[in-house]
Amino acid sequence: MSTKHHQIVIIGAGTGGIMTASQFLKKNPKLDIAIIDPADTHYYQPAWTLVGVNAYDFDKTAKPMSEVIPKGATWIKDFVTGFQPEKNAITTKENGEISYDYLVVSPGLAMEPSMIEGLEEALDKGVVCSNYTNPKHTWEVIKNFKGGNAIFTQPTTPIKCGGAPQKIAYLASDYFRKKGILDKTNVVFATPGSVIFGVKPIADTLNKVIARYGIHFKPFYAPVKVDSENKIVTFKFVGDNENQCVINEGGLKEKRTGDHFIEMPFDMLHLAPPQAAPKFVRESSLVNEAGWLDVDHYTLQHNKYDNIFGLGDVAALPTAKTGAAIRKQVPVVINNILHLMKGESLGDKKYNGYSSCPLVTALGKMVLAEFDYKGNFTPDPNLKKMLIFDSSKEHWRLWILKKYILPYLYWNKMLKGEEV
Repeated sequence: MSTKHHQIVIIGAGTGGIMTASQFLKKNPKLDIAIIDPADTHYYQPAWTLVGVNAYDFDKTAKPMSEVIPKGATWIKDFVTGFQPEKNAITTKENGEISYDYLVVSPGLAMEPSMIEGLEEALDKGVVCSNYTNPKHTWEVIKNFKGGNAIFTQPTTPIKCGGAPQKIAYLASDYFRKKGILDKTNVVFATPGSVIFGVKPIADTLNKVIARYGIHFKPFYAPVKVDSENKIVTFKFVGDNENQCVINEGGLKEKRTGDHFIEMPFDMLHLAPPQAAPKFVRESSLVNEAGWLDVDHYTLQHNKYDNIFGLGDVAALPTAKTGAAIRKQVPVVINNILHLMKGESLGDKKYNGYSSCPLVTALGKMVLAEFDYKGNFTPDPNLKKMLIFDSSKEHWRLWILKKYILPYLYWNKMLKGEEV
C-alpha cells in the first residue's frame, strides 16, 4: 500500500474544508493541498429551514462536489478511518495511509438518532420530521397538518445551528395562522435548555414572538423516547424542581410517568436528532472527554499536536456550530499554519467565539443573533448599510439577507476563498 504525502491535508469538504482550501490557495497557489471527502454533493444547509416551509427550492441548496473543490487542490474521494498523529498520517478506506505536514480536521458532525429511543425508526416517516435530515418531508408534514399538538424539540447534545429547532416552530406557526388552523393547534417548543436564547436582546424579541403565536414554551424538557405508532413523545424534566414540569395548558394532555418523565401526545413532531463528532474522530486520540476535537478555543490549534488544527462543527468550542462561526475561524487557522510553515510561532489572529444565528420568526421576518464566547450581542456594523439599525428586532430586510443575499455570498464568495 503506497503512502501518499501532501503538505496540507484537509479532512472534510463542507463549509470549513472548502473555505480553508480556497483561502490558502488564494494566498499561495503553489501550496500542495489535499481535501478528503467521500460525498458527491455539497449542500448549503442553512436554507433547509426555509425548504421545510416551502419557502426555498431544495435543489438550489445542492451543487456537485466537483464544482466547489477549488482548482489547485487535490480531491481524494474517500473515507477517513483513523488518525496516526505521531506519524503525521491518517488512514483511509481506499487510499491507505496519507501523510501530511499540517492537518486541518473539519468533517462536520454526525446525526445520531439512536441516542433517543425509537427515533431511528420514526424519523422522516409519517408525522415525525426533521429539517436536519429531510426538509422536504418536513414540508409535507406541515402542509398536511390539520390541527392538534405540533411539537418542536431538540436533544441534550450540541447541535449544528442551535436556533434551527425553534425557527421551524415559528415558521410553522405563521403558516398555520395563514391557513386558519393556529387557533386549534397547540404549538409546543420544548428544549432541555433553561431559556429561549442565551443572548438577552434576542431572547426579549423571541419571547414576544412566542406570545404572538401562543406557543407553549417548555424549558428543561429533554426528549428521550419517540413512540411513533401511538404518537407519544416522552421527555425527561432536567430542571431542579420537578413540580414545575407539568402544566396542562390548552389541552396539551401532558402526563407525568414516574419521577421526572412526561409523556406528550403529538399530531406532528419536528426534532433535531442528537448529534456527535463523526465516529472516526470520537474514537481517536484527538478528542476531549466529551468526544469533540480538542482544540484551543482561540488559536484552533490542537491541544496536544502542534501541526493539527480543527474548525467547524467537530471542534470542541463553547459557541454555536454555524457557518458564520466557520467564516471567522478559517482565517485564524490559515494565519497560524502559514506562520508555522515559516518556522515562526503562531500568528496573532485569535478566534473570539463569534457565531451568528439567523432566527427566522415568520415568512418574511427575521432576527439576527450575533454573539461571542461571552454571550455579548455583537451585530455586524455592515448591517447599517442595509438600513438595519437593530438586528435584535424582527425585520423584513433580514429575511432578504437570509433568503437571497447569504446563499449568493456562500456560493460565489465564501467558497471561492474571499473573506466576507
